[in-house]
Amino acid sequence: MNSPIRRISAGCLLLCIALLINATYVQAFWADDLNARSENRRVLLDEYSRERGPILLADDTPVAQSVPVDDEYQFLRQYPGEAIYAPLTGYYSYTFGRTALERAQNDILSGDDDRLFVRRLIDLVTGEEPRGGAVRLTIDPAAQQAAWDGLTDEGFKGAVVAIDVQTGAILAMVSTPSYDPNPMASHSFEVQQETRDALAADPDKPDLNRAIAQRLPPGSVFKLVTAAAALESGEFEPDTEVPGPADYDLPQSTRPLPNQNGEACLDGTPTLTEALRISCNTAFAYLGNELGDDALREQAEKFGFGTQPLTNDDMNAATSIFPPDPDEPQTALSAIGQFDVQATPLQMAMVSAAIANDGVLMEPYLVREVSGPDLVSPIERTEPEERTRAVSPETAEELTQMMVDVVENGTGENARIDGIEVAGKTGTAQSSPERPPYAWFTSFAPADEPSVAVAVVIEDAPDTARDDIGGGRLAAPIARAVMQAVLGS
Repeated sequence: MNSPIRRISAGCLLLCIALLINATYVQAFWADDLNARSENRRVLLDEYSRERGPILLADDTPVAQSVPVDDEYQFLRQYPGEAIYAPLTGYYSYTFGRTALERAQNDILSGDDDRLFVRRLIDLVTGEEPRGGAVRLTIDPAAQQAAWDGLTDEGFKGAVVAIDVQTGAILAMVSTPSYDPNPMASHSFEVQQETRDALAADPDKPDLNRAIAQRLPPGSVFKLVTAAAALESGEFEPDTEVPGPADYDLPQSTRPLPNQNGEACLDGTPTLTEALRISCNTAFAYLGNELGDDALREQAEKFGFGTQPLTNDDMNAATSIFPPDPDEPQTALSAIGQFDVQATPLQMAMVSAAIANDGVLMEPYLVREVSGPDLVSPIERTEPEERTRAVSPETAEELTQMMVDVVENGTGENARIDGIEVAGKTGTAQSSPERPPYAWFTSFAPADEPSVAVAVVIEDAPDTARDDIGGGRLAAPIARAVMQAVLGS
């Protein structure tokens, strides 16, 4: 063999080796990532030819399911719950991929999960068409409907979250306005495109899950965190008197912080319990500066601020935040849930749930169980998991009694339930002079044996005068309805 032929042969051999190495590397290390890409049309076409598994509520009602159709794709994804459950299910679109649970639980729903390997092998041997597994949620349909009715009956833009305080299971998660995901799963590309364009052009962002993905100033519901920090410090008791003048002189500033009504709180020296009951801004601003930003931040983080809940990134849950380095006037404003403090409704429900659960914060979760295509063979069931201890049992009990006082004698009276003791806190958060404030309410019940915690935020209340917007007036009745639905009262 002459020299040129040997060099060409060696070159071809090197190219073949490189090709084999690259193919092996792609198959061994990249295959899962490449298959998981929503823009991978070959995988989508393969998925469309299978029966995708259902998404079920706690009572096994389907809110997403695949039905056989007589076209090239064989199955059509349907969403019987339409707009009520759209922020949870998301959509499954050939053109625009997957969102929310359709994305987060895609491996199970599509049947590609490794835990379904034996099932796929049996289907191959028996000649049956492979099917996807099922995802069962923790959502209580009665609580979800009560939250939906509460927001939509008045045309509110907002969100509601309800949590089982003992386990962390999410019982309701509603965001309004919402959208119908069915057109996004249509086999007509034109319908998909028109629906997607309409969603993108809508200034109200109906495809945004406001319950977990949008942070807003929490306003006075954050005073629960400040009160917890004060009690945990050992320097304050529920009956400790604190300054509550009409105006609080912000340190390093000539601008005073007034109470909402422009008057002193009671006689100007309310107890900590009284300050929470009437939501005294100046008293909690004082507490913020006495405790300092580090103590407030540490307490907020024990309630879940600073870390992402629902740790599956595909659910796009936002991390609630306490500002990293506020100065003294900013710390005073942060103590009343203003300045740069921002929280999601899920986060504020977690605060109430931790107080209700003797100070222990449970990890929130949406998926109760995943199972095989026969719907009866469980693959994995979510076990309740303790996330952190937010406050001591003694502080939790003191906060509970202070929150009961808010509902029985203070700003939360619209959350009262006959025969059941309710604990709650109102909030009205200013964002800018150009837009109305946000109305908040967070609560739990029964106060003596808690089972459900609820957080409600009203982002926009059409036909409501600015002065009439408040957490006790707008949000508390919705929280009451959700608690009643869960408790069956």
